[in-house]
Amino acid sequence: MKNILVTGGYGQLATCIKDRIQDLIGFNFIFIDCDELDITNKEEVVSFYSQQKIDYCINCAAYTAVDKAETEPALAKNVNEIGVRNLAESCKEYDSVFIQISTDFVFDGQQSSPYREIDITNPLSVYGSTKLKGEEAAKSSLKKHFIIRTSWLYSEHGNNFLKTMLRLGNEKDEIGVVWDQIGTPTYAGDLASLVIKLITKENKSYGIYHYSNEGIASWYDFAKAIFEESKTEIKLRPILTEAYPTSAKRPCFSVMDKSKIKTTFNIEIPYWKDSLRNALTLLKNGKN
Repeated sequence: MKNILVTGGYGQLATCIKDRIQDLIGFNFIFIDCDELDITNKEEVVSFYSQQKIDYCINCAAYTAVDKAETEPALAKNVNEIGVRNLAESCKEYDSVFIQISTDFVFDGQQSSPYREIDITNPLSVYGSTKLKGEEAAKSSLKKHFIIRTSWLYSEHGNNFLKTMLRLGNEKDEIGVVWDQIGTPTYAGDLASLVIKLITKENKSYGIYHYSNEGIASWYDFAKAIFEESKTEIKLRPILTEAYPTSAKRPCFSVMDKSKIKTTFNIEIPYWKDSLRNALTLLKNGKN
């Protein structure tokens, strides 16, 4: 029996993992949140690992309040960098595999072609900077690591752009959504399936990988598809980023090249609109 530690155990990605392991035999998933394990406290992490035989750690815990991080940099650093280092170092000591979930926000968005794993990072925000520091902590702590950068994560669980748009669609007659930030919506359920495959296949091709759904979209495109697929009647206006000022700067282009992950693990990645339909179906059926 292999023990799989999943931090951030009540978040949307962890919950999507939980949904997909019901019939999995030979793997014991341990879902914990900050109330049960404070990853920023090294002594707590060391104590936890000394009492448990952990074969894999999937770190879904993160400080993800992008704008709030600008005024809470120490807290973001604690979770996104120090917490990652604590987990990675314990994985090294106890010979566990570490899976770190990272972000497209490590890039500045100035590139005109999809970002590869080897492209230069240059985060624009505290959030992006601390997530990049977390990647560096994982890489320097142990060889047996997977760092998976993803983008625009949503699902039928938790709070996310999909849920926000559906709520606004019920509350308002008209909204404006940014059209000049380009990336790829990623269904957390698809990412969860990938992570589970890494573990069950015991793959040892460690390193950094990019994973998002296929295709590209603006936030306006994403919102438009949500309203069309959910048959929500609302007037949608495309607006410029400058018309919706935020504390943190976002990359204007963060499409990621997934060639490496597709060839290394022999996977097919769903198109983002197809996955959106799946998520909406689950929401409609009360899976949230």
